[in-house]
Amino acid sequence: MNPKEAKSLLKKYLENRCTPEEQASVEQWYESLVNEQSWELEGSRYLEAQEQLKAKIDRRIGLVPVYKRRWLQYAAAVILLAGCSLFWLYHKPQQTVNTPPVVAALAPGSNKATLTLANGKVITLDQQEHKELAREENTAISQQKNGTLVYTSLDNQPSDSRSFNVLNTPKGGQYKLVLPDGTKVWLNAMSSIRFPVSFPAGSRNVSVTGEAYFEVAQLHNKPFKVTANNTSVEVLGTKFNISAYSNDEEQKITLLQGKVKISSQNSLTLLPGQQAVSKTSGQPQVLTLTAHADTEQAIAWMNGYFQFRQAGIREVMQQISRWYDIEVVFAGAVPTKKFSGEIPRSSSLSEVLTGLSVSGINYRTEGRKVIIMP
Repeated sequence: MNPKEAKSLLKKYLENRCTPEEQASVEQWYESLVNEQSWELEGSRYLEAQEQLKAKIDRRIGLVPVYKRRWLQYAAAVILLAGCSLFWLYHKPQQTVNTPPVVAALAPGSNKATLTLANGKVITLDQQEHKELAREENTAISQQKNGTLVYTSLDNQPSDSRSFNVLNTPKGGQYKLVLPDGTKVWLNAMSSIRFPVSFPAGSRNVSVTGEAYFEVAQLHNKPFKVTANNTSVEVLGTKFNISAYSNDEEQKITLLQGKVKISSQNSLTLLPGQQAVSKTSGQPQVLTLTAHADTEQAIAWMNGYFQFRQAGIREVMQQISRWYDIEVVFAGAVPTKKFSGEIPRSSSLSEVLTGLSVSGINYRTEGRKVIIMP
């Protein structure tokens, strides 16, 4: 089938004009995972076809046998990943994707972290057991089974304590924290938050690295302040995401609810749906405002997905590296493809790498190292 015929058949499928045989041919595309040739759709036509195909496949998933659903969902995600082009796949059952055993065994990330107490003691956290971990001053510290660390004030009184704790997530880890004031914080992989064991009267100050999502408890006359790199965010009660990885090119603060004031070299006030962006390196950087931010993408990690919008391969692999605890190396020229779509963070690494391979990215593996080839 040549590219012109492929486009024509796809158009018929989108318009519900396919014969049963033609419909089966299109749906085999999603089940095959063998890349034979590619064809491209331009700009908005690609995005339109992408969305319509996803919707159609999603509707049909409930109609196919359970043992086929996973592959149908996965194949749809693979096609959506290749934002630069759409790949026409021929079904060849005898061909399979060979994944090295070490890579195949690498599971996605999970709820895990370490807590460093004020006295320097380090406690390893997981999601298996509900228990009280420690008491510091007027605060009880407990771990819950769902991967949540909870700080509970025992007397509900402000404290002038100078005792700080630090919660760290490793590569392949994430964790939730409930602060003494009721503020909820979700940490993504390779992130940390430093906070007082109990908040003093009149202020609530924490600092973060990496990425965190905040749902700040509203307390009048007691602002909540987050510091990341050379930037500070001040709020009273709000929901926002801050991405401040030191090895990313940009730091992004995205507001979902409430109102925040952000200060760096300059100051911005964000309203819901807006985003502040600055460079991550060097001295305090100039903040720029994105008036209509993609809030869904900003918190996709919170909802269990990688989500990309015309992202380069470095950005894609940066996120994959953090979640699957792998090292990524680029050998030679970096591929210039752009990627759009989403992948469940529950996918195994072998599934994600197969998706990249199908979308035209060449790679090889050495243990926990993934080498991207030209």
